[in-house]
Amino acid sequence: MMTELPLDQVRTLLAVVDEGTFDAAAAALHVTPSAVSQRVKALEQRTGRVLLVRTKPVRPTESGEVVVRFARQLARLERDARAELGMRGDDEPTLVSVAVNADSLSTWFLGALSRVPQEPRLCFELRREDETRTAELLREGRVMAAVTSSPDAVAGCSVRPLGRMRYIAAASPEFAERHLAGPLREALAHAPVMTFDRSDDLQDAFVRRLRRGRGGASAVRHSVPTSEGFVEAVAAGLGWGLVPEVQADRLLREGRLVPLAPDRPVDVPLYWQQWKLDSPALAAVAEAVVAAAAETLRS
Repeated sequence: MMTELPLDQVRTLLAVVDEGTFDAAAAALHVTPSAVSQRVKALEQRTGRVLLVRTKPVRPTESGEVVVRFARQLARLERDARAELGMRGDDEPTLVSVAVNADSLSTWFLGALSRVPQEPRLCFELRREDETRTAELLREGRVMAAVTSSPDAVAGCSVRPLGRMRYIAAASPEFAERHLAGPLREALAHAPVMTFDRSDDLQDAFVRRLRRGRGGASAVRHSVPTSEGFVEAVAAGLGWGLVPEVQADRLLREGRLVPLAPDRPVDVPLYWQQWKLDSPALAAVAEAVVAAAAETLRS
């Protein structure tokens, strides 16, 4: 069982993953590299699994990710216990790490964090990642919670629905006049398109749906890896794109954007996943996030 694992070996494995090498972990733990290697090897023998890929930097295997996640949760519980016992100094706030997608980060998520009570004192460490990949950071134990598009709970985590983020296909009036004069489903397949990055499939999926599965968006595509920059690029006429409704509303009213298929919005369901820990800090963040999402996202 996981609770039977020697804690010094578990903490050593976490140090190796965080520091990247056995030597760096040894320096952080104030022991010799040989001691670090022996602890990791003993832990692998105890679990009967290879836990690390010995590259530079090292990487946890799938089994190693389970142990790393346990180690981080253990550290979180220890810090919470010390705080409740009054053993933590006033200058040591609690760190809460969260993975969140760029559109949520740019629209409603920071407002949610501003609602979190001032006590206990928290520090937020946000990792920006696509909503389809934030769960992976949670699975690897790199964050304590995540805004994700997956309703399937990561092992050791709970899931709560947040709502649906709506996207509107839009372009600048000049762009629409120049590139989208013909039937929309065919015009969008050839017109320059905006994407967030190379893994962004939202625009392609939208075109495939319009064309009933035949192909995606144009090969002429521009990538802008920030939510604000993406919207501004669409408004500037570089390409068409799916813009979050909360960002599109003002630009539509001002005439800087025109909707391309107002009857075909795209809704992306979002979920809050977090470690199953009795952590006051994590509970406070979760309540603030759920409340803010209920006011911004569609139910």
